[in-house]
Amino acid sequence: MNVLKCQNVCKSYKNFSMENVSFELPMGYVMGFIGENGAGKSTMIKMMLDLVRPSSGKIEVFEKDSIKNSKEIKEEIGVILDTVGFPSMFNTKDINNMMKRAYKNWNESTYWDYIKQFQLPEKKKYKEFSMGMKKKLAIAAALSHNPKLLILDEVTAGLDPIVRDEILDIFREFVSDGQHSIFISSHIISDLEKICDYVTFLHKGKLIFSMEKESLFDTYCMIRCAEEDVEAIPKSAICGIHKSGYGAEVLVKRKDVPFGFDSEPANIEEIMLFLTKHNIGEKI
Repeated sequence: MNVLKCQNVCKSYKNFSMENVSFELPMGYVMGFIGENGAGKSTMIKMMLDLVRPSSGKIEVFEKDSIKNSKEIKEEIGVILDTVGFPSMFNTKDINNMMKRAYKNWNESTYWDYIKQFQLPEKKKYKEFSMGMKKKLAIAAALSHNPKLLILDEVTAGLDPIVRDEILDIFREFVSDGQHSIFISSHIISDLEKICDYVTFLHKGKLIFSMEKESLFDTYCMIRCAEEDVEAIPKSAICGIHKSGYGAEVLVKRKDVPFGFDSEPANIEEIMLFLTKHNIGEKI
């Protein structure tokens, strides 16, 4: 079962267009959603949530049309958006009272268990919370109505490494039974590498790739060599080059690494940069 399926999704604004974006997320897995600012990531998330309508194409959530079944779908989704918070004067009790009116499956016991686990104060006002406390509270709320899917936008942004690691552990536990999934957009690529099974890369409104993380690592690798040695690498094998005073870094298809060259694994951030900023042609 695909928990998410986007088919040829397009969206046009005055100064931006998204063109024929398609990808699928199977149940039980985590998909990392990457791209530069302005790539269209937030627009795609808003379309999944039926906050914005596509110009064309179709989005299915739990194999149901995201527009026709919007209300039903939202009952089974936990959402954390980077730009959305709680009322500034609310405390954790106020938020509990608000959320139990919003969701049929709201579980107060689960909510208070998370509040205790995160060591969040019960009487302190939301506006007085630190960034880390606000993110933990958002996670507690998102997980307390038994969602099958989490849709997360920059949920670990602005947090120190210890808090980020704690949050990633919670997400790992969430999907561990194979019956829950996560779609997470983030600029912190190292976090995505730790938890994602799939990676979807959007660049200037166009889909660059959507594939399993391990397949991505099997597809690309890096060659670091002297600048003059680049000439010995077949142009058909090169996906991107970055030259500096220290030599050259070359992203190549792993299957095309020429004899005599040593290759190294490429991380997601390198693949992302070399397929766009340092790209020399359509080698994707």
